[in-house]
Amino acid sequence: MALDLDTYRETAESFMTEIDREYYLQGAGHKAELELEPIYERHGWLFERDSVAAIRDLAGGAPAGDETRRLRYLLAFALDGYIGRATKREAEEAAMLEATLEVETPAGTTPYRQVAVEQANEPDAERRAQLEDARDAVMVERLNPIHVAALERSHALCRELGWDGYAAAYGDVRGIDLQALAAQTARFLDATDDLYPAAVDPLLSRAELPPLGALRRSDVARFFRAPHLDGHFPADKLISSLKRTLAGLGINLDGQSNVHLDTEQRETKSPRAFCSPVRVPDEIYLVIAPIGGPDDYSALFHEAGHTEHYASVERSLPFEFRYLGDNSVTESFAFLMHRLTEASGAWLEEHLGIEDVEPMLAQAEASRFVYLRRYSAKMAYELELHAPAPDLAAMPARYAERLGGATRIKWADASWVSDVDPGFYVACYLRAWALETHWRRALRERFGDRWFASAEAGEWLRALWSHGQRFDADELLAEELGETLDFGAMVEDLQPAAG
Repeated sequence: MALDLDTYRETAESFMTEIDREYYLQGAGHKAELELEPIYERHGWLFERDSVAAIRDLAGGAPAGDETRRLRYLLAFALDGYIGRATKREAEEAAMLEATLEVETPAGTTPYRQVAVEQANEPDAERRAQLEDARDAVMVERLNPIHVAALERSHALCRELGWDGYAAAYGDVRGIDLQALAAQTARFLDATDDLYPAAVDPLLSRAELPPLGALRRSDVARFFRAPHLDGHFPADKLISSLKRTLAGLGINLDGQSNVHLDTEQRETKSPRAFCSPVRVPDEIYLVIAPIGGPDDYSALFHEAGHTEHYASVERSLPFEFRYLGDNSVTESFAFLMHRLTEASGAWLEEHLGIEDVEPMLAQAEASRFVYLRRYSAKMAYELELHAPAPDLAAMPARYAERLGGATRIKWADASWVSDVDPGFYVACYLRAWALETHWRRALRERFGDRWFASAEAGEWLRALWSHGQRFDADELLAEELGETLDFGAMVEDLQPAAG
């Protein structure tokens, strides 16, 4: 029986709306349990093998243009759901264990998920290392076997569907040449080898942490935390700074009937900001539990970038272009807003009244450098992990070697299988960081360093956002700026003279 695409698309949109509403209600603290099973049961036929195969056949025979884009995006959606259903038991078991396991150290007991939080707030290096070792031991014994089972099942499912393997499947459905991207990130690592320690070591010294080469992974959360900057980022200015920034761009957050800003305190509310695009563009939730500190600001502005993107999507676009597509695009807009709070001296001076912005700018660039080199290494590692016939026994050592070599941080091998996002999302983050650099440079050239206070810049951004994710990152950049997405612009952006 032929697949009815219209019915499939209509049902897929209903599924996305129900799933995102459920994530919003649970994450915002309106309900305690995340109830996904009933939603999957109601829409299960979307993710049956025959449905995935039918969409793949249609995508392979479609002429170039929007219909091909729509079918490819739909195929990615179907493949994600197919693998997700098949590995749901492992995902639920791992989530339950992460939420309930505890780690034991000489100083006492710590919930598994709170280890990184404690490390970020712990001034004693040996205590941070003890927490790391204890968490890694629990990970290896209790969680890694579950993750490996899900990994092997995912690999097998991709082969059963006719791809050579997991990497081939996701390179196909994402429309990304993963090998070419890995080559770009390898060149990025080579080009920034000398810049990296020059940017990071002075900040490590300022934070009373060991230099690169001696730094341990257990110290990284403390480095990112940068507690000495907290006083510049008060909780009572968090929401107002976002509203003023959007107002400068000609956007009245309070007047956006399709955007719901959820700032109420609830006992089970997520402590970290998030965006739920329940009905794009008509019902978008931006959720925050204001605490203060630089991480709170960057998280809120990051999610605000997603929120304004989804809220500005042209309503008449088909389902795939409003909800699906290349997530490098929406992530680039999130990073664009995010970086205002970290790396725009003009924004820090104007909105937070900070006179000496150098410490914030230096900390932001150093932290960004660690992330970029870590994710560049992850890209190469995940291509090995997801190869047609990977040697899984060798992967822990390869993981520690890849990430430790790129970051120059003593990297343990315990998280070799847990530190892997599904569907090569690592590629989306890398492309988004590069794309954000192009957007920011264009905004500065056209509207100046205070582009965030320009209504004309806001108009330009809303025009970009209106496309949803009809175009992938390469296509959108070529369409809007006539440029090619690569990491050369990001290398230039990281030069010491860059602003």
